[in-house]
Amino acid sequence: MGLLFRKGWPNFGPREMRILMLGLDGAGKTTSLYQLKLGDVIKTVPTIGFNVEVVQYKNVKFQVWDVGGQDKIRKLWQHYLHGTDGLIYVVDSLDRDRIQDAKEELEKILAEKEMKDAALLVLANKQDLPNAERHDGSGGG
Repeated sequence: MGLLFRKGWPNFGPREMRILMLGLDGAGKTTSLYQLKLGDVIKTVPTIGFNVEVVQYKNVKFQVWDVGGQDKIRKLWQHYLHGTDGLIYVVDSLDRDRIQDAKEELEKILAEKEMKDAALLVLANKQDLPNAERHDGSGGG
């Protein structure tokens, strides 16, 4: 009985979640990660490989994996999917020429069985810059 009760009761204690941050190169994944971690924008360089940071919010520790988005590295994304609780997919709102590429890469990742139960956040990055692609969230484009 105690075990049943415990399983059905929400976990209010400290939790850890594994978050994967993906997107095409130059989308702003690393900048976004360090803004979450440090609360400030810092100058970054293109990620060759990955960065891992722990971001604490209330009683949840998010282990965030920021994986490089260059074309050759994208082929390796599938190796980072196991155990992922959530995906932050970063899209560069200024890069209209590669919006379709970004969409296709996201669709490939979401089709993987390891992502079946993962939460998804699509971050339309660089919205604060002039000429950014705008989306009002209504689904109408």
